[in-house]
Amino acid sequence: METILCRDFDLTEFINGKESMGPSPFGKHQSIAANLFRIFDVYVQQKGLGRVYFSPLDVIFKEGVDRLQPDLLFIKKENMWIFQDWVRGIPDMVCEIISQGSYSRDTIIKKEIYETYKVPEYWIIIPELEIIQVLTIEGERYRLFSSAEGQGNVSSKVIEGLQINIKEVFIL
Repeated sequence: METILCRDFDLTEFINGKESMGPSPFGKHQSIAANLFRIFDVYVQQKGLGRVYFSPLDVIFKEGVDRLQPDLLFIKKENMWIFQDWVRGIPDMVCEIISQGSYSRDTIIKKEIYETYKVPEYWIIIPELEIIQVLTIEGERYRLFSSAEGQGNVSSKVIEGLQINIKEVFIL
């Protein structure tokens, strides 16, 4: 009998120098992540803009201090030098899909870290309310750039021309 080795996925993050592990995502979370990845990836590849990645993938902002795993991230082609085995630097866009157990972690703690390192765009997805918020960095803080609840479109500032009908995101 052949043994198949599988790489263990490590969901550990470092937040302000402290090791932290969130719960693994539920099926609904995974479906939304897959929908978003397909939408982002098709658009980005067609336009030749860069690459889209999904969790688990470490984004190391500062070694031993801040290492996060956003659900999705985008790196422009001119910034691909930050992608090595992990991402070592600042992605152009990060996306977090919020679950009941991660609300304050994703919308307060991780948002502050993304803001500190000036990640240009931060997408917050709230499945239970079918809300998508797109925040962009302006100076030192994030400002709401685009949002929709239940229906409508959201757009990206960083991924030029990208508009998403949010109904496509929440199809399970």
